[in-house]
Amino acid sequence: MYTLYSMQRSGNSYKVRLALAKLGIPHRLVEIDILQGESRTPEFLAKNPNGQIPLLEVAPGRYVAESNAILWYLAGGTMLAPEGRIERAEALQWMFFEQHSLEPNLGAAFFWLALIKGGRELQQHVLEDWTENGYRALGVMEKHLTDHRYFVDRRYTIADIALYAYTHVAHECDLDLSRFPAIRAWLARVAAEPGHVPIDWQPEALAVAK
Repeated sequence: MYTLYSMQRSGNSYKVRLALAKLGIPHRLVEIDILQGESRTPEFLAKNPNGQIPLLEVAPGRYVAESNAILWYLAGGTMLAPEGRIERAEALQWMFFEQHSLEPNLGAAFFWLALIKGGRELQQHVLEDWTENGYRALGVMEKHLTDHRYFVDRRYTIADIALYAYTHVAHECDLDLSRFPAIRAWLARVAAEPGHVPIDWQPEALAVAK
């Protein structure tokens, strides 16, 4: 059974939990509180020297790090992974976009504004940049979604999961989605997918431990 080291309110961790839920994959969930330094202990660093979550133990002592790499590992051979050469490249394109254009802005804003007490005051000097760059990234997504129901291959894939994680909490990052009707329609489609779980969902049947 897989073991996922995750933090409940982490968008990057949520991607992996969402994929696991969608695919119905049994796993053990270990909550890691990065705010308490739990990803920087010697024990955790022995598993992932980069000291980041999510981290998936796929076999005893064998780990896969980086949220989008984990998505590809889990989705291989399933309906969530595009099969065609161009479709795979397009999925990678959007997942690189997510990590380079969306996550550094919405993800950073979400961390400091929604998770850190007093974070707004501490990061006041970068809020304007996060907002400007976040709206720019959302604009790119809106343009694509104006004539596409999903991001790749006309169906729900790991590219949608990757982009959904932080986009659906944009309102907690001081970003107004009312100007992005195509994104809002896409968010609703993703949330209506069978097997979808929200970011605060706790799997009762799984062992949640530290």
